[in-house]
Amino acid sequence: MLSDLEKAKKTLFETRPTAVNLSWGLETIMEHAKQCNSISDIKESVINKAKQMADDDVQTNKEMGKNGAELFHNNDTIMTHCNAGALATVGYGTALGVIRALKENGKNIKVIATETRPVQQGSRLTAFELKNDGIDVSLIPDTAVGYTMANGLVNGVVVGADRILRTGHVFNKIGTYQVATMAKQHNIPFYAAAPLSTFDLTSNPDDVIIEQRKATEVTGIGEKRTAPEGIDVINPAFDMTPPELINGIITEKGVAKAPYEESIKKLFQAND
Repeated sequence: MLSDLEKAKKTLFETRPTAVNLSWGLETIMEHAKQCNSISDIKESVINKAKQMADDDVQTNKEMGKNGAELFHNNDTIMTHCNAGALATVGYGTALGVIRALKENGKNIKVIATETRPVQQGSRLTAFELKNDGIDVSLIPDTAVGYTMANGLVNGVVVGADRILRTGHVFNKIGTYQVATMAKQHNIPFYAAAPLSTFDLTSNPDDVIIEQRKATEVTGIGEKRTAPEGIDVINPAFDMTPPELINGIITEKGVAKAPYEESIKKLFQAND
């Protein structure tokens, strides 16, 4: 049983090696399973632990949402990139958790969601979630980020994260770095929202390997091919946003701000 669980853990981990939260969850479950004495005990214990982790995740994201909501104001228009909502987490969201908390606080807000090429998580998932919640959302092409900012249509940006280093470097869906760079150019505050379980306190920026996804995501739309046969493709899943472009990192224990190495360390000390 433990051998099968190890194989499942390896398979699941390989779907998203950049995502620290995934490896944290898998390791937590595996360590829990190893403490059991029988197959039936493992099954019951692992299911109960997973349910508890799910409940804890929703509570963590709600705390994070409250902390992030203090950074935005009534009538703000907030841009987000990719999906960091209930569909990406257990049921509330990180970046979208901040937006949900703003609505729950009675603030009138609008959201601009990027389509998030090439897999369209923004248009398929984020836009769906926000519409479903009755939040005013507009969808834009990824290439219109600069336009919307230059025309004063955005007051702030909040995104999720797949990995955050102790230095404040944020790894998130490809295109995040461009959004952050544009936000800096237009003096628009840029925030990342993630639980402490997403932090990697040991790696350096050069240690993180960015996954390359399959070429067919870029060479066509659905079943229709749009690129010439034999074309070389560069299709990274994530990019790295350096700390100098980030106004704050929102967590369940508070908001880290520059100098990040110092403020992130304090958040973990508060969590002990």
